[in-house]
Amino acid sequence: MNIEFLKALCHAETPSGAELPGQRLVADYVAPFADSVRLDALGNLHAVRNPAAPCRVMIDAHCDEIGLLVQYIDEKGFLYFSAVGGVNRQILPGERVRLNGPDGSVNGVIGRKPIHLMSAKERDSGVAELTDLWIDIGASSREEAARVAPVGTFCIVDAGWRPLLGDIVSARALDDRCGVFVIMEALRLLKERPLNVAAHFVSSTQEELGLLGAGVAAYGIDPMLGISVDVTFASDVPQSSPKSNGDLRLGAGPVIGVGPNYDPAFVAFIRDVAARCGIPLQLQARARGNGTNAFTIRHTRAGVPVVQLSIALRYMHSAVETISLKDLEATARLIAEVLAALPEKPAFGFSL
Repeated sequence: MNIEFLKALCHAETPSGAELPGQRLVADYVAPFADSVRLDALGNLHAVRNPAAPCRVMIDAHCDEIGLLVQYIDEKGFLYFSAVGGVNRQILPGERVRLNGPDGSVNGVIGRKPIHLMSAKERDSGVAELTDLWIDIGASSREEAARVAPVGTFCIVDAGWRPLLGDIVSARALDDRCGVFVIMEALRLLKERPLNVAAHFVSSTQEELGLLGAGVAAYGIDPMLGISVDVTFASDVPQSSPKSNGDLRLGAGPVIGVGPNYDPAFVAFIRDVAARCGIPLQLQARARGNGTNAFTIRHTRAGVPVVQLSIALRYMHSAVETISLKDLEATARLIAEVLAALPEKPAFGFSL
């Protein structure tokens, strides 16, 4: 695996709606392995192998991340912001941030009233409203701040790649940058292998805003099959709830979703491929449609048989998301083996 590519992806600043820096990295990386690489109107990147085959398979992971957007600048030059996606207000105070200003990156910190100056009620409430937080870039006036970070400037938490013990790593935006890495690694593994299907690898945009990019991409591709790759909640941490979310562990292999949103025959096919190749699988029961791109691909046009492959992740939507590199390698290999094993006319879906 090319871990330097994954590190570069995690370093890229790609909040929902501003994903182009990450997409450029992906395009440069996959160009030697794909028959074509392009962006669509919503910024989704399509890397395609064997495009003329009659059966189109969409393999998707989203490249965007949660972030902040400058909403207002006060007369002293402090920036107030809104959330882009599901930002956790509890962990924002004290974070270092980077703003993508018109003239380049600007450093800042998120400030809040010191605990010494809070009322008893403020201290007891714990979680600040977004309007009680601000970004300090060191500006001394509204005019100075607006020159380098005007209203509408995107912002991300400034947290980089950090190796932990063994094969465990932590970084901002592994949700779902690790998924993009996995599907493009699968494309690389297939470089010298023949395919019976047209494989459309999609690095999709704006998932954090409501699964928007994947819906547009799927409508354009009109796939016969779909594979969605995202992260899911690891339960091998304190205060986890395996009874609610399943018993999912870092390093124990890809997670495959089972339940009414996933095509049972396609799920069975993937489980058979995994068993034949000696790739461990973890099962996650999902009783209803979930907030991943599998849901929107499933309901595109007249419907698409889909499966969900996930990577167990700790501390989702924080600056220290944590995964096992071993899981990434196994998931990429599984996707490559599944695509190589698909016949020209897969018989998934439902029939009488």
